[in-house]
Amino acid sequence: MAILIKGDEIDALVAKYCAMTGVKNKSEAVRKALAAQIEALAAEERLVDRVGKIQRRAAEAGFVSMGEDLKPFFDEQWSED
Repeated sequence: MAILIKGDEIDALVAKYCAMTGVKNKSEAVRKALAAQIEALAAEERLVDRVGKIQRRAAEAGFVSMGEDLKPFFDEQWSED
């Protein structure tokens, strides 16, 4: 499938990428930049996984949530009285 991308800003970004990387072909520059971005995003840890790790560490430290509403506690802790 062909893709047509128009815009002076995009053209300038591709030209800058080509100049910085030595890539001569704009299509190859876009392919490489997108592949690198996809790889970087795939390597990031998902939020649900990070939260899960924190929850496991908290449980190992003895913190167990009983499902109570902690908002009043935190409101009191953060009050500026």
